[in-house]
Amino acid sequence: MNLLSKSALSFVALAASTGAAQAQDGAAFYNGKTVNYIVATAPGGGYDTYGRLVAEYMQKYLPGSTFVVRNMPGAGHLIGTNAIYAAKPDGLTLGTFNTGLVYNQIVGNEGIKFDLNKFSWVGKAAADPRVFMVAAQSPIKSWADLVASKEPLNFSTAGVGSASYVETVILTRTLKLPIRMQTGYNGSDDQLAMRRGEITGTIASRSSIDQFVKNGYGRMIAQIGGIEKDVPQLKTLVKAGSGQELLDLIESQSEIARLTAAAPGVPAPQLAALRDAYRKSMEDKDLQARAEKLGLPVEPAYGEEIAKMIATALKQTPETAALLKEAMEKPKK
Repeated sequence: MNLLSKSALSFVALAASTGAAQAQDGAAFYNGKTVNYIVATAPGGGYDTYGRLVAEYMQKYLPGSTFVVRNMPGAGHLIGTNAIYAAKPDGLTLGTFNTGLVYNQIVGNEGIKFDLNKFSWVGKAAADPRVFMVAAQSPIKSWADLVASKEPLNFSTAGVGSASYVETVILTRTLKLPIRMQTGYNGSDDQLAMRRGEITGTIASRSSIDQFVKNGYGRMIAQIGGIEKDVPQLKTLVKAGSGQELLDLIESQSEIARLTAAAPGVPAPQLAALRDAYRKSMEDKDLQARAEKLGLPVEPAYGEEIAKMIATALKQTPETAALLKEAMEKPKK
């Protein structure tokens, strides 16, 4: 082994031992402390379920800590996310929010009071493809039926700024779909509305509607991203060149699902402890078994890896950013 190789290995070993020491020191800080875990949406639904699971197990791996889950819905996850970003950077406030905020930062949404590149990233729990789902009682049986509909179809979304809202806007306008958006459906509100016949369909993460479909209340007619073979990929159903850049952007977001982050500037020992507890939580066999029972995918990534994924998602060409902005702008009357 040459001197360069020995030096590189020594550096890696030193970095690992330093990280472990910081995590141990940081874990002691949490003994006797209360940690606020903010979920930037209403109770119920995928974000809340993941958030509560993560908080429960992080508390387990930070002995002596008490995690309190606080739902802060509103403005398409902006209220809760702004609160996490503005929190004191002591590692006692963290939380989860919607990846749709990536789109909003790209186009410069004025409601954003944060920079996603500056969060103290803890990890992400899953990769979660997007799907078009329609109610079981709907006459829409396939993508072709949806496109051919002569009447506008009511599709639910969460608040303006959420991933479901942004992606529904992008896809409806870019692909010229006969969809009429109905906003303000948080948690599992949209699923109840589908069963009542008020809503025809939705564009959502697969994990959030998978059980609804398995129960026979809905059907998936197209998917964006993911490796599942039971639903046709949207790319194969639309004409070549039909907003391909935006479809690629949406697909990339499916790889960054169920994020957990703290405010910028959390001291290294506390952040190392949070990341260590998060990793141990994701690797916990009991958490994995519970997630599987709930139909929640667990495909985690951690720390700086998430920071790099976010930075890549935000670094779009001017052309793609312009297309995204155009798709998200309110239509002229």
